[in-house]
Amino acid sequence: MNSDSFDHVDLRVSSFAEGRKFYDVFLPALGFPGIRAAEIEVCYYAEGDRKMVPFIALNEEPNHRGNANRIAFRAESEEEVDRLGAIIREAGAHHVEGPEYCHDYTPGYYAVFFEDADGNKWEICCRDARVR
Repeated sequence: MNSDSFDHVDLRVSSFAEGRKFYDVFLPALGFPGIRAAEIEVCYYAEGDRKMVPFIALNEEPNHRGNANRIAFRAESEEEVDRLGAIIREAGAHHVEGPEYCHDYTPGYYAVFFEDADGNKWEICCRDARVR
C-alpha cells in the first residue's frame, strides 16, 4: 500500500447544522470542494469522479464529543499552513494553536492545530519549513 491508498474519513459531529458552518468553509479550502448532503451524511469530495477520489464524511451523532485522536494533513509550504490557519480561524475553529514551529517534533516542522465545535482535533503541517 502507498499514500495513494487514502480513501476516506468518517467523522462524527453532534449536529450537521453546526458542523457544516465550519466544514463547508474548511474542507473546500483543504482540497475537498465537492459537497454532497444526504439525510444520513454530508460528504466532501476531492476533485474528480466521486467513486474514485478521497472524501471526508460527516456523520451525525447527537451526543458526540471529540477525543484525543487527531487528523493531520500535510501542506507543501509554510505559506499554505498560514493560509489555511487564517481560513480555519475565520470559519470558527476552536482551540487554535499556531501556526508555529514545533522544534520538539522535527527540524522544519511548522503547523497549526485546532478543533471543530465537537472537539474533533485537526492539524495542518509542513515538514519542510525553514528552520528558525
